[in-house]
Amino acid sequence: MDTLFQNLRVGIRSLRRTPGVALLAVLTLALGIGLATAVFTVADALLLRGLPVRDQNRLIVLWGAAPERAFDYPVGFSDGGDFIRGSRRLERAALFLYNGAVPVPVRDGDRISRLRRALVSGEFFDVLGARALLGRALRPADDVRGAEPVAVLSHAVWQRRFNKDPGVLGRRVVLYGDGTPYTIVGVMPQGLDYPKGTDLWAPVVPSMSPETLSLMAFYVVGRLAPGATPADAADELTAFFRRAEDPGTREQHGVASPWPRLVLGDVRPALLAFAAATALILLITCINVANLLLLRGLARVREVAVRSALGASRGRIVSQLLAESALLAAAGGVFGVGVAAGALRAFIAFAPPGFPRLDEIYLSTTALTGAIAITAVATVVFALTPAILTSRVDLQQTLRSDARQSTGRRRRLATEVLVATQLAFALLVLSAAGIITRSLIKLERAELSLAPSRVLIAELALRDDLYADAKKQAALLERLVERLEALPGVLGASPVVAVPFSEGAGWDGKFAAEGQSPEAAAANPMLNMELATPGYFAALGIPVLRGRGFSDRDREGAPLVVVLSRSAARHYWPDDDPIGKRLVVEADQEHTLTVVGLVPDTRYRDLRDARPSIYFPLGQSTFPFAPTTLAIGTAGRPAELASTLRRVIGETDPGVALAEATPFEAFIEGPLAQPRVNAFLLVVFAGAALALAAVGLFGVMVTMVRHRTQELGIRLALGAAPRDLRHMVMRRGLAIAAAGLVPGLVGAQLANRLLAALLYQVSPTDGVTLVVTAGLLLGVAGLASAIPAQFSTRVDPVSALRAE
Repeated sequence: MDTLFQNLRVGIRSLRRTPGVALLAVLTLALGIGLATAVFTVADALLLRGLPVRDQNRLIVLWGAAPERAFDYPVGFSDGGDFIRGSRRLERAALFLYNGAVPVPVRDGDRISRLRRALVSGEFFDVLGARALLGRALRPADDVRGAEPVAVLSHAVWQRRFNKDPGVLGRRVVLYGDGTPYTIVGVMPQGLDYPKGTDLWAPVVPSMSPETLSLMAFYVVGRLAPGATPADAADELTAFFRRAEDPGTREQHGVASPWPRLVLGDVRPALLAFAAATALILLITCINVANLLLLRGLARVREVAVRSALGASRGRIVSQLLAESALLAAAGGVFGVGVAAGALRAFIAFAPPGFPRLDEIYLSTTALTGAIAITAVATVVFALTPAILTSRVDLQQTLRSDARQSTGRRRRLATEVLVATQLAFALLVLSAAGIITRSLIKLERAELSLAPSRVLIAELALRDDLYADAKKQAALLERLVERLEALPGVLGASPVVAVPFSEGAGWDGKFAAEGQSPEAAAANPMLNMELATPGYFAALGIPVLRGRGFSDRDREGAPLVVVLSRSAARHYWPDDDPIGKRLVVEADQEHTLTVVGLVPDTRYRDLRDARPSIYFPLGQSTFPFAPTTLAIGTAGRPAELASTLRRVIGETDPGVALAEATPFEAFIEGPLAQPRVNAFLLVVFAGAALALAAVGLFGVMVTMVRHRTQELGIRLALGAAPRDLRHMVMRRGLAIAAAGLVPGLVGAQLANRLLAALLYQVSPTDGVTLVVTAGLLLGVAGLASAIPAQFSTRVDPVSALRAE
């Protein structure tokens, strides 16, 4: 113990003699350890820390699928119950409505807004093994006909809307549509976000009439029986479909997905990319600090030799050098915790909406333990090799020479190899950041084929008792559209099936060209279906490429017409004009639909893909209900219309109100949020890697200039121009960079393939990105070499020669 304290005291004195090197090493370690700790914290929250359920790995979600179909087949309420009762592979199971968390209008005093409601069977939380944070969860007795309507809140909405008020239990939330007063009986814990985005869960039976319930479809969430696998449960559902009386269900097969994967979503690829980038940063950090210590050790060769001559053993010298490194590591670890805290705050600020378990990301005891472990590993990695190399000296030769002569070509080469390795690793991170950023730019510039800057999306709240069927709803929408289009500054208005970029919340259907064979019809794509009024295309700024849009003539009793998007028309009639051609609904061969217009494929529903679409006139709609969302095209700023819109809608009819009014551009932030976080974090990592590699190269070049003072002085004395010395140093620096560049480029082409799932219209081996990042790395290497090169010209030849 006395030896340890003595080593630490001597180490502190030694580090104080070289404060610049010590400070640089501490800051370098703080950056590497801090970023590593921050990523470990996020990984702990998302992947390592358990969800607030019992034995989460035994939970699965089941649904049906069929060959050559691009959509899921949920089960009916009655069939779902039969399957659960007969299952041998599921220990327990429950049902939840297939469309997940659906916004419903809620009246809160005089204000009407929306909460996302998920309808589940009463056993839902028992199956999950989830306990309420406040009050109680739903139970089977709540899910019977005649039971008092109750609901439980998610932790997020309790925090956001109810300010974490413990008195929320017993409070009533009244649905605007049917006046159902849900009594809040519980608040669920953090992290329980399924169906995704749920604000409140309610039992399904009291929430629907028997007739409506018989038409709805559900997914099954179940807990596997001992020894059963997800594949076993999927096979059991497949067998259930084949026993069904309806022949249409016999081609279906069961699909099973682990429940944790559905809760956490697709953050794993991004998180693994960040973890890999952080591992490289930490490795570069360790190499950098090892290089600093090795260079510092080369200047201390005479000191080590003197200690050896005075009787110090090699083990004692190594332990002394390791003690100095431990001091640096401890200081770097302390400052690294501060860097980690700042990085986490930045991550939370930039995280996309709906990012899972965001409120659970904090510097926990586990994260701090991880920081300590990272510090310990870093100490061993960066300290051991320099300590051993520094302690290995030829005593007689070293004492007869000065420090410059005793550095050795082999040790200088070792430091240059370490720097080249740093640069190679930095190129890996830099190229990853480059392709992710280029992918983001392409996604932000994706052609929407509409005018997002002048569209307002209005979500309506309708009373069910006044608008109980699709005809009444359609009549109301037509009155609203007529009044809205009469307002100054309104270019057009129309109902839309769902808000922008809602993906699974839209409507899909399959259609066949008139006269198409069953074999050819089987290959037809699923089409995104939209209902539209005559002002739809003007409201959204979608050009009509051929034919016409809808008009007031397209009403009930008139020939059935549709407008197709370009890719849909190209599929059915690749070489013919689609105008005047006919489609038939696959499930209803009696009615034909005449194509009267052609429009571009838009990205209204999915930012990444322009889906083939078919548009129906609202006046001819045969759908069981009409949309309750409006798209309004404006001549000015969309947000300025919101107050007028609320007044006009309220005056149109007492049974309708405006729940939300949001500019279209605000919806774009959702699908762009995760790619922006990916790009932001990787750019930060790339900047850190580049800075660390530049510092490493700078240190090597400065040391080279200092140790070659005699040679430089002789060259100047013999007539060499300062320019020649600058070029000599610059060539050496760029040669080191080039040595790291070649393996870095090869590694980048291989490593970037792991990012394919995060890219949009960019190849993982994109040549432009690799050339630009390699050029940037060479530019930074040149800058890091330029300053030492300039120092080389300031050598005084007379002083250099006299010193020898």
